[in-house]
Amino acid sequence: MPGTICVGTQWGDEGKGKITDLTAGGMDMVVRYQGGNNAGHTVVTEDQQLRLHHIPSGILYPHITCVIGNGMVINPQVLLEEISALESKGISTEGLRISSNAHLIMPYHLILDQAAELRLGESRIGTTHKGIGPAYSDKASRVGIRVQDLLDMKIFRTKVEQVLKDKNAILTKVYGLQPLKSEDIIVQAEENAEKLRKYITDTSLLINQALDQGKNVFFEGAQGTFLDLDHGTYPFVTSSSPIAGGACVGAGVSPLRINRVLGVAKAYVTRVGSGPFPTEQENEIGEQMCELGREYGTTTGRKRRCGWFDSVMLRYAVRINGVTGLALTKLDVLSQLDPLRICTGYEYEGKAYTDFPPHQTIFHKCHPAYEELEGWKEDISNIRRFEELPQAAKRYVRRIEEIASVSVEIISVGPRRSQTIATKR
Repeated sequence: MPGTICVGTQWGDEGKGKITDLTAGGMDMVVRYQGGNNAGHTVVTEDQQLRLHHIPSGILYPHITCVIGNGMVINPQVLLEEISALESKGISTEGLRISSNAHLIMPYHLILDQAAELRLGESRIGTTHKGIGPAYSDKASRVGIRVQDLLDMKIFRTKVEQVLKDKNAILTKVYGLQPLKSEDIIVQAEENAEKLRKYITDTSLLINQALDQGKNVFFEGAQGTFLDLDHGTYPFVTSSSPIAGGACVGAGVSPLRINRVLGVAKAYVTRVGSGPFPTEQENEIGEQMCELGREYGTTTGRKRRCGWFDSVMLRYAVRINGVTGLALTKLDVLSQLDPLRICTGYEYEGKAYTDFPPHQTIFHKCHPAYEELEGWKEDISNIRRFEELPQAAKRYVRRIEEIASVSVEIISVGPRRSQTIATKR
């Protein structure tokens, strides 16, 4: 039962797209299990760069079945644009499958997302304005519209007309906006349905059949552990569950089908949007990390906040996800920095914390405790064997392994597939 989950151990943007692309070559199926087009994966091959938002990173391999799982929320218009963009580059989407149980991001979700953030002002969460939160809210409120509803326009029309009564009341009376017309939404949905029909299926059955046949299935999440709705830095989180446990719910498989959890950690830490960040460097070091690492969001283009590696966060992520191995990305970015720092704990009101704090106030106001390591000040982007790394770089990797009590299996030293070190030592 060879199921592997790939999960971010920070606030997302750890480089999961590259790791999925690398690993997918030995897989038969890649499943995206949560989120929507609020997240993006950048995949750089030797001759092109692709930005994916809905479709799993494995789409570059013609032998792989790529699944958009039931735990996702889908903007059909954006998905069709992504399909079209891939096919224009000669990349087939014939292996794509979409869960009939996934929920749709509707036009009113986009408007409500933007309006709510604007209304919050300085207290805003920092959403991507893609309608993700409102779509998941409707799912939990049992008024959501699912992909399968596109296959029966009578049902679709009934649901849209019913829900639009409430949505238009909110748009007009709360936000002072214009109401939406159900007919406009239905006409667009009919066009989308015809184009998407061939991809829609019972993906939980498909995935479990593949596992029954002994095929290798790779589950990829968007965002990261600290954006998890339950276990992240609430309320500055996403609206779904990116952690490993979320893969089972979002794909429709038993936990017993999983035998490996690959955690992805950036060699430093970044986050997009609002929220606490103990090791953030609002200084020249942070700017240097941002520019060297090209830290701008795949989906929004927003500049990422940057800071030193945080071992408290990593230990928490390893525990929550049951991480069995790590992929360490962007180690090359640290080549220009000396000395380096790793946060080993937090201090708040005279008390030390080496485990993640139990109260949000502590995390918001704590001070990081650092240990200092020597930098290496040399280009490592062309190195392909762990033994050939500078001694200081090897010490940095080994220190992270000690912190996590988990082996680093993959080291990324650049954006391209080839710029990777497989660590077998």
